[in-house]
Amino acid sequence: MSGSNVGQQTASLRAEHSLHPSAPIPVQGPGIGEGVRVPLGESGFEVFPLALGGAEFGWNVDVEVSHAILDTYAELGGNLVHTADSFSAGRSEHIIGQWMRSRGTRDGMVVAVRIGRHPDNPGLGAVNLVRAVEASLTRLGSERIDVLYLDAKSDATVPLEDTLATAEWLVESGKVGALGAYGYSAAQLVEARILASAGYPRITVLDVPYNVLRRTEFDGDLRLVAGAQSMAVTPSHALEHGFLAGAQRTRPREVRSVRGAQMAASLTRRGSRTLRALDAIGAELNVPVAAVAIAWLLAQRVITAPIVNAFAAEHVEELVQGVGVRLSRAQLTDIARATA
Repeated sequence: MSGSNVGQQTASLRAEHSLHPSAPIPVQGPGIGEGVRVPLGESGFEVFPLALGGAEFGWNVDVEVSHAILDTYAELGGNLVHTADSFSAGRSEHIIGQWMRSRGTRDGMVVAVRIGRHPDNPGLGAVNLVRAVEASLTRLGSERIDVLYLDAKSDATVPLEDTLATAEWLVESGKVGALGAYGYSAAQLVEARILASAGYPRITVLDVPYNVLRRTEFDGDLRLVAGAQSMAVTPSHALEHGFLAGAQRTRPREVRSVRGAQMAASLTRRGSRTLRALDAIGAELNVPVAAVAIAWLLAQRVITAPIVNAFAAEHVEELVQGVGVRLSRAQLTDIARATA
């Protein structure tokens, strides 16, 4: 699995750089991250085990800063960029495309795009799906999307078989390399695998909101199905909107939407306990708290590459350190107790 591959590669890097076995490896060092690659499930791609999200590009981050963030990520060995046609109404894709053209990096990057919520081509119906992909390719200035995430939450009326039939044409035409899923239930993923046995393209990558505080959407049947199908899981909301990076020390965003003072208070206490546990481990390992949150995700065997968003280049440097951290059983136990 991806976790063991990361462990083997980080161990070899520790040996190469004569570090103590318990010390984080300097993945953030120039050139070192390029040697850290894991299979993206059965998609055929080899990726850095941390994906850079483009949700803030063109929204809270301008073009210049976005390009600096992308530059830093690539310099540290990153090669998996995730965006969506709905991020800033397509502006995120345009910024990423500009960067790839100006730097000549397209062939070295694995570009993942979530489709389904752009206002011009909403849903996963055949016509809109094809048009959405064509529009994304134009904005990216690329001939292909390496991983196309189908957003099931964008349209529940289109039968899965029809969506996969359209996706089959996109794959066969070379416009799409592999298929991913977002918002799919465990039952839908089982149905998709049955359809794949009949000749439809396989869904090999899964995006689901997941982090040390937010587990209910993934833990359970969805996690079991993803593991059984050897899917690569690339969880979004890896830092719970910045809370797990220590950006805000009040309470996680999920608390604001909870009804009931008792439940909200419980989540607030759990969030505070979790941050204290991450802080302690970060101090012990001499890494940022955000890196510890990423390390926890990568310690989960089914996780391949968490998707993270950054507002500045220095944030990327902090996050990438999480790839080189291997949490001990005692540290994982401390985090489990804090989140209980």
